[in-house]
Amino acid sequence: MLTIVLLIIIGGLSAIIGSLVGIGGGIIIVPTLVYLGVDNDLLQGITPQIAIGTSSVILIVTGLSSTLGYLKTKQVDVKNGSIFLIGLLPGSLIGSILSRYLTLESFNLYFGIFLIFVAILLMIRNKIKPLKVFDKPKYQRTYVDGNGTTYHYSVPPVIAFIATLFIGILTGLFGIGGGALMTPLMLIVFRFPPHVAVGTSMMMIFFSSVMSSVGHIALGHVAWIYSIVLIIASYFGAKIGVKVNHSIQSSTVVNLLRTVMLLMGIYLIIKAFL
Repeated sequence: MLTIVLLIIIGGLSAIIGSLVGIGGGIIIVPTLVYLGVDNDLLQGITPQIAIGTSSVILIVTGLSSTLGYLKTKQVDVKNGSIFLIGLLPGSLIGSILSRYLTLESFNLYFGIFLIFVAILLMIRNKIKPLKVFDKPKYQRTYVDGNGTTYHYSVPPVIAFIATLFIGILTGLFGIGGGALMTPLMLIVFRFPPHVAVGTSMMMIFFSSVMSSVGHIALGHVAWIYSIVLIIASYFGAKIGVKVNHSIQSSTVVNLLRTVMLLMGIYLIIKAFL
């Protein structure tokens, strides 16, 4: 019973926070499963690989549920966001295959460094002005949101492919969905409007999670019994996150999230050397 309660809390909270700020929630699910399963034996049969694979499966539901919600409010730029999938999808599959070589120590070290990097990125993302080096007419894209406001931004295909291929590999390697990197990338490099970046990020999390899950399922890296409980909790959590997105400042959640990620990253790095 305790196991089920823990899984419901993990799935629900990660989906609420993930869909609210456009990061998917895998960055919360993976280290939590490792902590509860490997460090404290509260979840049986968990290894870093199984935590990563299980997270990838959960993110399919979180990504789909959130995307459908954001599509209704016209916060998903399907046309321009699809350009990113060209690199993100193969990268996700490659990363999922590479994850089989992670040991517990290397997982703690690399994921810890990654968490600190993302936390710092979240701290400075509002202080970094959007880059204007890609402001060429042939790269210009337009998007009209639910309020009828027209936005203009640039999506150079080659730059988009290289960046998303790298992010896709990290997505499959760590089971994080990629939103933690995709949202800042869209805001800073491609100059997406914030609310459109969040919605579009969730769409890419859905597709990248499907691809990385293919690799993890083939390698047997999914705890299906845990997944069912997490999927149900994540489904409702994602719906709540989309609704809360309209009534709360996402910056409040980002501040909390980056603090937790920073502390968790430091903890994992220290643990890797003990």
